[in-house]
Amino acid sequence: MPAAFEVLWLDPVEKLDSAMRARLGEAGLRVVVVSTLDELNAMLRRVHMVVVRLFEDGCLLAKVRGLIAENMLDLPVVCRTDRGALELAVAAMRNGAKHVVAADDWNVGSWTHVQSLMAPVKAQPQTFVFADPVSQKLLVLAQRVAQAEVTTLLTGPTGAGKEVLARILHESSPRRTGPFVGLNCAAMPESMIEDMLFGHEKGAFTGALKDYSGVFEQAAGGTLFLDEIGEMPIRLQAKLLRVLQERQLTRLGAQTQVNVDVRLVAATNRDLKAAIESRDFREDLYFRISTFRLRLPCLAERPLDIMPLAQLMLDTHGAERRPWTITADAEALLRTHAWPGNVRELSNVMQRALVLSHSSLITAAHLSFDEFGVLDNSSAENRVPLSAAAAVDARGPDLDSAVRVSQHRAILAALRAASSRNEAARVLGISPRTLRYKLAQLKDHGFTLAMAETA
Repeated sequence: MPAAFEVLWLDPVEKLDSAMRARLGEAGLRVVVVSTLDELNAMLRRVHMVVVRLFEDGCLLAKVRGLIAENMLDLPVVCRTDRGALELAVAAMRNGAKHVVAADDWNVGSWTHVQSLMAPVKAQPQTFVFADPVSQKLLVLAQRVAQAEVTTLLTGPTGAGKEVLARILHESSPRRTGPFVGLNCAAMPESMIEDMLFGHEKGAFTGALKDYSGVFEQAAGGTLFLDEIGEMPIRLQAKLLRVLQERQLTRLGAQTQVNVDVRLVAATNRDLKAAIESRDFREDLYFRISTFRLRLPCLAERPLDIMPLAQLMLDTHGAERRPWTITADAEALLRTHAWPGNVRELSNVMQRALVLSHSSLITAAHLSFDEFGVLDNSSAENRVPLSAAAAVDARGPDLDSAVRVSQHRAILAALRAASSRNEAARVLGISPRTLRYKLAQLKDHGFTLAMAETA
């Protein structure tokens, strides 16, 4: 008998009786029946798969996948539909179902096949959060695109998580058992990029002491991710286009061609259409790599992702295995910050907080933002004085200075939001006397507190 495979079972139409459960057990499925979405949500982290009965429409599938996304999991969902509901079954597959089974199919072989389609390990948290509706729509679309063998172009600002999305495209595709290989086209000189892309034969140039397989060959059977493709030199763009068209490449110094079997995912933060007009990017290459385009929004456009991402980063980077708590004042700062550096900036802020915190609490005093924006980078009065931030950088990792910078921001944010200093002190979790002391202390260290003093 196959090893037990934990399954959540949600069927609003028909009750699962003992005979049905026994048949599923013969297929190696250990079923946990739930009757509501709340019950399902509470059990998601304990199972390998979710089975959902669809009736009339796919709303239940969308709700279940939304809960899975909110929990930052990648659980497969199998749908059961009536035999005559062909359109519903097709729609379920298009909307992310891993497999569809007829609702009256209790054949052991059918369910053994379902189990064989699933990964034999429990789902692990992802490093990309899909809590915001904007992100959830992106996830659903990305998973649909992943099933097609189409070249995909990811666009979006620096630090928004394009490489993570590229990995999701790979892991959700039929090529997921193959390698995922990435290359940043802006990180090395032109001569090295060509070698990294296409490889070389022994003796092709001085220092070529052995054969080298480029990233196209390394990614054979899998996915090749070319980040910052808009920075690729124009000469290499022509060679890349030829490889993509002919599905063959020639290593440097070689006479024979090598077949190319990769799915290409490219990414850029540049406006490639503007680059085409300025003759910095080939138009024919643009159309070759952009069969399907996915735009990754900046973090400010998906605000409900901020706190789950922050918590995930604490759990990921925290050296000690302990639950981390973000206090209300810190959460207020995180939610209202403009995040011009996107997810990468958030990661930096949370890692700094881990350094500054001596307990399991992350408070506003532990949050040290980059100097180009605190609450709204369009407003000069919200910025920490450049001289103070520069002084911290110039002296190196001075924790006392970093704490003062963070306290300045937290105090300004509290005073701006509160109707009085007493209320601001309560939000910050300190006494009014302590607040007055901190204002005077920060003023002595050269911070501009005109706004705070008049609050």
